Amino acid sequence: MRKILPTLLALAACGALADGPVLEVLLRGTNACETAAFERGARLFADRPYTLAETPGVLKGQPFLRAGIDGVRVRCVKGGILTALTPPDVPRATSAAATLDACGFARVAEPASFPLFSTNAHERVQIYSKRLSAGEVLKLGKWCILLGFESAAARPMVSKPWPENSGERLYNGIVLPEEWPPQDVDMKSDDPMPVPYLDHPPAVISIDAGRQLFVDGFLIDTTDLLQVYHLPEKFAGNPVLKCETALERQTGIVGGTCRPCVWWNPEKQLFYLWYQAGTYFRGTVALATSKDGITWSRPAFDVNPGSNQVLPPGFQPDSYGVVADWDAKDAQQRFKLFATNPGGTQPAHSFTSPDGIHWGNKTQTGPTGDRSSMFYNPFRKKWVYSLRSSFRGRSRHYRESDDFLAGAKWSPADPVAWTAADRLDAPEPGYQHKTQLYNLDAVAYESVMLGFFELHRGPENGRCERMGLPKLNEISFGYSRDGFHWARPDRRAHLPASRKDTWDRGFVEGGGNLCAVVGDTLYFYHSGCRGDMDGAIRKDGSVNFGSMYDPNCIGLSTLRRDGFASLDAGASVGTLTTRLLRFSGQRLFVNADCPQGELRAEALGEDGKAIEPFTLANCVPVSADKTLAPVTWKGGAELSALAGKPVRLRFSLRRGSLYAFWVSRDATGRSDGYVAGGGPGYTGATDTVGINAMR
Repeated sequence: MRKILPTLLALAACGALADGPVLEVLLRGTNACETAAFERGARLFADRPYTLAETPGVLKGQPFLRAGIDGVRVRCVKGGILTALTPPDVPRATSAAATLDACGFARVAEPASFPLFSTNAHERVQIYSKRLSAGEVLKLGKWCILLGFESAAARPMVSKPWPENSGERLYNGIVLPEEWPPQDVDMKSDDPMPVPYLDHPPAVISIDAGRQLFVDGFLIDTTDLLQVYHLPEKFAGNPVLKCETALERQTGIVGGTCRPCVWWNPEKQLFYLWYQAGTYFRGTVALATSKDGITWSRPAFDVNPGSNQVLPPGFQPDSYGVVADWDAKDAQQRFKLFATNPGGTQPAHSFTSPDGIHWGNKTQTGPTGDRSSMFYNPFRKKWVYSLRSSFRGRSRHYRESDDFLAGAKWSPADPVAWTAADRLDAPEPGYQHKTQLYNLDAVAYESVMLGFFELHRGPENGRCERMGLPKLNEISFGYSRDGFHWARPDRRAHLPASRKDTWDRGFVEGGGNLCAVVGDTLYFYHSGCRGDMDGAIRKDGSVNFGSMYDPNCIGLSTLRRDGFASLDAGASVGTLTTRLLRFSGQRLFVNADCPQGELRAEALGEDGKAIEPFTLANCVPVSADKTLAPVTWKGGAELSALAGKPVRLRFSLRRGSLYAFWVSRDATGRSDGYVAGGGPGYTGATDTVGINAMR
């Protein structure tokens, strides 16, 4: 229960305004702060021009912290009673009230509020108080002012160089900083996100988890091969799921099927495709099934009899995400669902289910924006909430937790700034619109986290509504080896909008995981809008805002397995030498396309010398186009003698492309990496079957 002090005079009487703490203000980057007197006309924030309109008498002249409007982190050096001001939680207000409550502050009842710099209700503030203890750290968000302290000194927080990290060691050898997730993202900088593990890779990289992909320079020591990035191709039979049922037409307009989220269910031997039926914030979530990922059925469930609806009636999501958790210890939590509500910043809800159809354990989350999502990082066993925020336009904040439902209970100050569009995300020509990050979903694929960056290139809603045309959103891929920092070397749209009068003219989106594995091919599911130009303006002259989303369909794009990037050679032989690697497997496999050429490999010791018999001269050439091809040597097929030892691999390639390599524990070529949403032949989240999944 919220504790409330009776009056400001009582606060003064108990010494709260005289017995102030000594604070350290923990600053990062270009942030600044200073101490000033709380008096009429005083500038309130270091980075805004707002000035104090009036002050209750007891607060007049008290020292306050003039810091950035986005909030501060402070550490208590000497204990004492601290006073805080923040707007009440009313419409249009950005309030830190929930954070203050969570931190143990008590609200002062009288005055109920007072105008900070204007008479608007959302720009008034309430007063809070708490006795801090030495060593206590507060992270307070936007629109929170601290005052009544004895003194406050700035302490710049300087991150240690990445090679000095001493935190968690990851599956691939990367060592994280002790403070994680990082809290040093510069929200003002338009530069691409730094990826520190690429500048400072581990001395030895472990490759036991999954196929090793050339999506960045992490694995490469030297090469004269050409790094080439590839785009998926749209399926000729698109769309694969379109508006056909009453549930999908329930909005009063044509409606649609949108924001697909796909997982292979090995128990049912079916693809499960969750999607929004009825168009975004006016519909619900439904489930379709398929044996091949192309032809879909709509089973009837008992949630809404006669339909394939799976979200409980009465809840209309703005956006959502589903994760199949095959390793869940509690059978009632085999599937996880996170769904936001239509509208501005407010709580969302998390659910769990034994079957992906019936949802329980409804848990209200902390506040977030409407287009938020979640995913699972199995490399670190963390549930990640990808939360809409608003630095540099639409952006993302990050919240991670060991437990899905417990992690849902964040305070406003808990999520940390994460990522946004940057200067390399080109705007659409002619739109005069700065590209923004509309959403970010991710899934584990082999040895990396595969990110789906949904970029909004414009125009804004108002223009689209009047024209009956969808916003131009597209999806680009990113790659992460620590789950937070993203390499985005190829800024093209991997799942683009057609920009034509067809089913995917614009608003290309997903609803969580997009990627499945079908034999030698990756399937990517995405929705698109055509728009309804004829329905944009009603007969009475009013704007039909729903026409910009009408109708929606779901389509499919395909890519070669591991086909995000390759290292290519022409008629001349080129080579690639990896960094030092460590593995526990036995047999080397590659994904290569060289039927008119050849690929060879050899193992090198730490001294750079070839290890017999694993030399280029002894290697049996690979001349094939296969996504799973064994590499053998005359006099030795297994690498088990090298297991656990730091070695480099050198590949020699002529007339072909190398997409991936890995050292498998057996002759099946199993990678023991993650298979995104899975697919036929796979029995769980990882590839434990190798070639057997393709039969």
